[in-house]
Amino acid sequence: MTSAYDVLFEPVRIGPVTAKNRFYQVPHCNGMGYRDPTALAHMRGVKAEGGWAVVCTEQVELHYSSDITPFIELRLWDDRDIPALARMAEKIHEHGALAGIELAYNGMNGPNLYSREVPMGPAHLPVATFTYDPVQARAMDKTDIANLRGWHLAAVKRAKRAGFDLIYVYAAHALGFLHHFLSRRYNQRGDEYGGSIENRVRLLREITEDTKAAIGDTCAVPIRISVDELLGEGGLEVAEVEDMIGLLGDLPDLWDVTLAGWENDSRTSRFAEEGAQEPFISGVKRLTSKPVVGVGRYTSVDRMAALVRKGVLDMIGAARPSIADPFLPNKIREGRLEDIRECIGCNICVSGDFTQSPLRCTQNPTMAEEWRKGWHPERIRPKETDKPVLIIGAGPAGLEAAQALGKRGYEVALAEAGRELGGRVARECRLPGLAAWGRVRDYRMMQLHKLPNVQVYLDSHLKAEDVAEFGFPRVVLATGARWRNDFVGHQHTHPLDVAAEARIFTPDDIMNGTYPAAQRVLVWDDDHYYMGGVMAEALAKRGHRVIYATPASEASTWTRNTMEQHFIQKRLLEAGVEIIVSHGIGRVEADHAVLTCMFTGREKILEVGAVVPVSARLPNDALLHELRAANHAALGIEQLSAIGDALAPATIAHATYAGRRFAEELDAPVRPADMLPFKREITALLKE
Repeated sequence: MTSAYDVLFEPVRIGPVTAKNRFYQVPHCNGMGYRDPTALAHMRGVKAEGGWAVVCTEQVELHYSSDITPFIELRLWDDRDIPALARMAEKIHEHGALAGIELAYNGMNGPNLYSREVPMGPAHLPVATFTYDPVQARAMDKTDIANLRGWHLAAVKRAKRAGFDLIYVYAAHALGFLHHFLSRRYNQRGDEYGGSIENRVRLLREITEDTKAAIGDTCAVPIRISVDELLGEGGLEVAEVEDMIGLLGDLPDLWDVTLAGWENDSRTSRFAEEGAQEPFISGVKRLTSKPVVGVGRYTSVDRMAALVRKGVLDMIGAARPSIADPFLPNKIREGRLEDIRECIGCNICVSGDFTQSPLRCTQNPTMAEEWRKGWHPERIRPKETDKPVLIIGAGPAGLEAAQALGKRGYEVALAEAGRELGGRVARECRLPGLAAWGRVRDYRMMQLHKLPNVQVYLDSHLKAEDVAEFGFPRVVLATGARWRNDFVGHQHTHPLDVAAEARIFTPDDIMNGTYPAAQRVLVWDDDHYYMGGVMAEALAKRGHRVIYATPASEASTWTRNTMEQHFIQKRLLEAGVEIIVSHGIGRVEADHAVLTCMFTGREKILEVGAVVPVSARLPNDALLHELRAANHAALGIEQLSAIGDALAPATIAHATYAGRRFAEELDAPVRPADMLPFKREITALLKE
């Protein structure tokens, strides 16, 4: 290990327990929760194996009267929930890490769609959910507060029985009742729990004292608190929260400091640099003698060490970087910095929580598959034959397949038609705000350089006869996809009638440096992820007058799942982009385009000199069909496959997953077509 980083591997005392180093996986959601407890336990266990000293759960619902359906989190409603949580604690302990649990009573953030109980909060207000649920919370009275203290204490005792070493008091992200009591935005009470800072912090103090009195001699009690809501005087601000922290000082065993809401605490790399929270959290250490942990999507090891040396943080908190590389601490300790999968800040992991599906990671395709498929981020079984593999296309799917197969020991040839590796990633990382996405290529290139059994061929435009000359029995096409120029997508499933004189540019044209000459340009977004907004931003930066139109009700609507939609729309508006929502496209002429209202069918004519449709993509599968037509078996090709975008275009995370899956499954026993390709857990039936 490089001596410059020794400070990161010093033990840290947290109340009655000791963390073996300064790497702290803060609580983070995952879309698995109570539905997939064993898969979740193994995912956390792999992080402990990777060297994280503290590994925490996501928020864990502590009582049935506050559930946050449709989100799938863990539950600790009664004793029947203990075994699932105990399994996780056991997996974390197997590798010498401390297990932390974040107990949560969501209060005004819980619409109770499952329990159908009436939500409670400090005031009579609508529930503060992501989906504007038509439900209101009722103001808690003194009996409610007393009951809630009792429910929290009962959950604390269950968490201790489940084997957890750190039991959180959660007051952060505007996601829990304690944050709501702290914030003037929600707390409008006139009793001893409202008004002054001392009163608003009262319930946090009482619950922390209750928790410490019950288990503080054996378990640590952290407080997680948000230091700013970024709402100015309308919400919590740093100075006010520092006063609150000062009032509590050394009461908890650790302070976990964040921003609120969650979308501010976990901004994508398009909208926040590494360490963006530092101006907000840098003053906390002077208020307490207890350890302080904070996050900032840290990937720079030098910066991590500097934060500790400067006294800003005692422990380096991470959610997304621990997902991208569960073995980040061990790699730093072993001096293998070049082997770290650096988080790209795309928030595809967050989308798992919003879509109630197991989290995924663009950089780490094994994430959430540790138990379901037996995949491991650092290990893969050795080859089972000596048959070499030819991979055609060095985008994210091809690069992942090549490095994974190379690590298995196969002889691999990677042929790329272009003059650089990376495929779509190499092009997209040059677009506004997406520079960090180049890490998908950079990590895999670094791994390939270490593999003498993988040969890379650039500028290789292969045809069927060229493939046959390689003499490889297994051929994988990872040739990517191209954006359509005929407007086919969600709205139009057949090509649109476009005038021959109309000037149409695809995102590929823009990424290849071919821009419209026209001043007024229409970007029509029927993809609804990031590309439409990025195209509009890129064109606006070049001085075009850009109109962004979409059939959806807002720009880049799917990015609600990555918590950046409002940031995207704000940036477009600030760039002078005109946004037209709820309009499809009817036809395109040489000097104008006709939009149609999705509800009334009324037409809107836009005078534009060029149109950039961002709709669907087509696989680059010409070589695949050519090989099939040439009877690939007769060419000596025993196995011909297409993966990633070459099979069906999707996200970059889908592509790296496809590459890893091919590498994992090569030469595996043939699975019956009706057999599940992964393990799952099924709810046990109670006796009627």
